[in-house]
Amino acid sequence: MREKLLTLSELAAAVNRWCEDHGIGPANGQSADELSERNIRFYRTAGLVDGPLAGGGQGYGEKHELQLTGIRLLQAEGLPLRKIRELLFGRTVEELREMRERGAADWKQRLASRAASPSPGMLWATHELDAEFLLISRRGREVPPEILSEIKRLLSQNS
Repeated sequence: MREKLLTLSELAAAVNRWCEDHGIGPANGQSADELSERNIRFYRTAGLVDGPLAGGGQGYGEKHELQLTGIRLLQAEGLPLRKIRELLFGRTVEELREMRERGAADWKQRLASRAASPSPGMLWATHELDAEFLLISRRGREVPPEILSEIKRLLSQNS
């Protein structure tokens, strides 16, 4: 049976649906929340996604979808594109399927554990220094008032 080939927009929609169904999105705003045709063209140019299998606008198949979901999974981990390219380059369809299944399962488990009890890395503490600056602790660490006062004093000297 011959593989059904997708257009670029159908491919983007399929990957976006998969990511939405699995709660996967890029970390740290490094990429748009939704994959677009433009993103896919960029990823092709950057060597992250294979070229189309056929012309006429319908040349994208399962491997392309797996490559793109792999990119999105690795972006969710906060990895840069150069590292993602190293991890995905030359992978077979079977390897990409396994990566996607394992990545989706790991991500689901991570989301469940975050919902059950926040990790120390999620206990952010913020301290407003002035109208322009905030001091943020990723681990919820409080800063003693005398240190905050000294930081505020130093900032006011440079205004």
